Amino acid sequence: MKQRMEQKLQAEFAPQLLEIIDESEQHRGHGGYREGGETHFRIVMRSDKLSGMSRVARQRAVMACVKLELEERVHALALDVSAPTPVSE
Repeated sequence: MKQRMEQKLQAEFAPQLLEIIDESEQHRGHGGYREGGETHFRIVMRSDKLSGMSRVARQRAVMACVKLELEERVHALALDVSAPTPVSE
């Protein structure tokens, strides 16, 4: 799942930063957990393609990109997605 999501997000958003963290073990015994993990993820992504989008629009764009994974196995997805912060001199 992680690799599939990474490939899709790279292709769609060409991010400058992309971290996909499997947090499934932290949810053992909770709803949606499955043995073997890959059910709860956190995505941290910075991409110029998210510039000018509202927080909700950014989240919807990411969710649409990994829709099949959400339908197939991923139970929860925490998102920290935005355009890169400009570097001040």
